[in-house]
Amino acid sequence: MARFHARTIAVLLLILPAAALARPPAARAPPVAPESLQPWPYPEPDAKAWWDETWPGPADALDPLAGRRLGRGERPAPVDNGVEPTLYRLWGLQPLQSQVVHGGELVLEVWARPARGVRQSVIRVTVRRDNRAFVQARAGYACCEPQIARRVDVNAELPAGAAAAFLALREHPMWAAPREVRVDEGGGAAEAVCVDGTSYDLTLLVPGRARSLRRACDNAEIGQVADALEPAIRAALGHDTRFDVLFPNPDFTAARRAYEGLAANGGALKPDPQSRPATP
Repeated sequence: MARFHARTIAVLLLILPAAALARPPAARAPPVAPESLQPWPYPEPDAKAWWDETWPGPADALDPLAGRRLGRGERPAPVDNGVEPTLYRLWGLQPLQSQVVHGGELVLEVWARPARGVRQSVIRVTVRRDNRAFVQARAGYACCEPQIARRVDVNAELPAGAAAAFLALREHPMWAAPREVRVDEGGGAAEAVCVDGTSYDLTLLVPGRARSLRRACDNAEIGQVADALEPAIRAALGHDTRFDVLFPNPDFTAARRAYEGLAANGGALKPDPQSRPATP
């Protein structure tokens, strides 16, 4: 049996090369001249077309108010929140100073600045008159480099019905409060020194008007604006875990109680004498 298998294998070894030689050779593609190869990974773009061709505009979630132009007689609302237009562009946002809002619309913006560390974040909620709401959120290291390092971008449309809660904030009494405050527990206002916690800057932009508030790390100060802080922060969560870790517990119940307790005990938030006057 072993001799039979050995003989069979020997015959096959003789037949297979002969069969291969009898088969006509397969057609091969002509060689490609090296100069015709395109550089990897993409060919160099046409320089003129780069500037002249029409490119698609940004999606709504990236820029909810894209393409807006001031109408005849319209003027942009003066925004005096301490954020320069160039800083907005470093964060990948259209400057708030150039945003055009119409009737029934608003922009709510929150900046969060921890006292310890350089991780900052900005959240912008935009409600359009078509009753759609969008959130744009950014987080990153705002220090030590010419750009915002490790920047995280969130751009998303909020669920249907989310606009109503933000539109209700337009008439909230917080917007009539002073821009910056000091806590007065009944014995005079104490200067706020933020050595721990987070300071917040809030801006509400509506047609023809913008109001900005700054609240330091004191719980009573933050409690006064918690009705805007909490929904804005929650709107930015659930889209990117890298952003979510900055706000592990966006619950401002303790801050609200501190503000209510201050008022109940005869205290108040008094205007900071060193603050700039708020824009009317």
